[in-house]
Amino acid sequence: MNRLSQFAVFACLLLGSAVAWAANDTPVGTWRQVDDVTGKPKSVIQITENNGQLQGKVLQVLLSDDGPHPTCKECSGARKDQPIEGMVIMWGVSKDGDVWDGGKILDPKNGKIYSVKLTMADGGQKLDVHGYIGFSLLGRSQVWERMP
Repeated sequence: MNRLSQFAVFACLLLGSAVAWAANDTPVGTWRQVDDVTGKPKSVIQITENNGQLQGKVLQVLLSDDGPHPTCKECSGARKDQPIEGMVIMWGVSKDGDVWDGGKILDPKNGKIYSVKLTMADGGQKLDVHGYIGFSLLGRSQVWERMP
């Protein structure tokens, strides 16, 4: 292998490592939502970024008291009685230092909308999702697991 080929292989490995690191340094990706009470996976959420703001959409409901394709019975407005799969449940979240916050998150089970704060953990493999009303010290947290 000549020097140019060796450099090309090295550059590809370096770039691949940087891309993998960047992907784990942000909440953007696909996550398994784990229930904070039961510890069981509840749904698959896809977080995307547009113009510096994150949004989360339910790709699949894995566990529901209302069967395999639940609707948002307790929601109000345009989300009322709509399928939870495909629904945007998190929006307006922006990076603020080591956390992402300033946005909202919907709990489809009760139809309530909370402020949300996201914090990366475990080298980017876990995401602490903290929903709250008023002060972030109060509220409820779930740990979501990054999916491959």
